[in-house]
Amino acid sequence: MARTIQEVLDLIIAAVPGAPQAGSVDVLKSGDPAWEVTGIVTTFTASMDVLRQAVELGANLVITHEPTYYNHYDSDWLAGDPVVQAKRAFIEEHKLAIFRFHDYWHMHKPDGIVTGMVKVLGWEAYKQEDEWMVVVIPGMTVGKLAASLKEKLALPIARVVGEPEQPCERIGLIVGAMGGEFQIKAFERWQLDAIICGETSEWQTCEYVRDANALGFNKALLIAGHAKSEEEGMRYLVEWLQPKVPELSITYIAVGDPVSLL
Repeated sequence: MARTIQEVLDLIIAAVPGAPQAGSVDVLKSGDPAWEVTGIVTTFTASMDVLRQAVELGANLVITHEPTYYNHYDSDWLAGDPVVQAKRAFIEEHKLAIFRFHDYWHMHKPDGIVTGMVKVLGWEAYKQEDEWMVVVIPGMTVGKLAASLKEKLALPIARVVGEPEQPCERIGLIVGAMGGEFQIKAFERWQLDAIICGETSEWQTCEYVRDANALGFNKALLIAGHAKSEEEGMRYLVEWLQPKVPELSITYIAVGDPVSLL
C-alpha cells in the first residue's frame, strides 16, 4: 500500500492528544506532502550525516526532533549563509521531506522522548504514574546513577554536581534544554534528590545545586547533553510508528554528542 507524506503525517498527528496546534514548530520543513513515501528515517536532528544516510537508504521522509537550520522555527535568519544554502541545495536535489516532530512528541501521553530514555535505562518499573518526569529508585546514589548513564547512554564522561555517595532516590528526567529556572523549581515541585538534564546554564542550576549542598540540602545534577538526553526518544519513535505503517521501512539514525573530547 503506497502512502503519501501527508498520509503518514496525518497518522502521526492524529495519535497525539491536543494536536495539531496553531503556532507549533511541528510542520513539514521541506518536500511535497503529495510525494509517495519511499522510506522513513527518525533522528534527533537532521544533520548532513543523517541526510546522506537517508539518501543511501532510499528514504525520503526524515522525522527530526530538532530544527534543520539552527533556529527553533527554522526561520530565514541565515538565508544568505553558505552552509545553509549548501544544506538546502542537498535537500532539494535529493527530494527529501523533513518533518519536525518536537512539540507533539512531548505532548504525547506519555511523553515520547522521556519514554525512550526510560526504556533504554531500564527504569520502567520506577516510573511515577502521576509525575511523568520522575522515577523513584530505592538505594540509588549519585555515583551509581552516573555509572548507569555512562553505560546505557554511551557517555564518555558524566558531568555531575554533587558527591558520588549522595543518596538520590527521587530523580527528575528534565531532558533537552528546558532552562535553569524550570530545573531549579523542579527540585521543590517534585521533591527531587537529583535531576538528569540535557543541557543547563552553569551559572543557574549548577550554582543552585552547589549552594544547596553547602547548606546541607541533598541535591545533585547530572548533565547528559542535549542530544544524548533526547535521542533515545527518537529511537523509540520507530517502535511507536512502525505498527501504524507496517508496509514502510523505518530506520533510526543516531547523531550522538556533537562535541568531541580531546
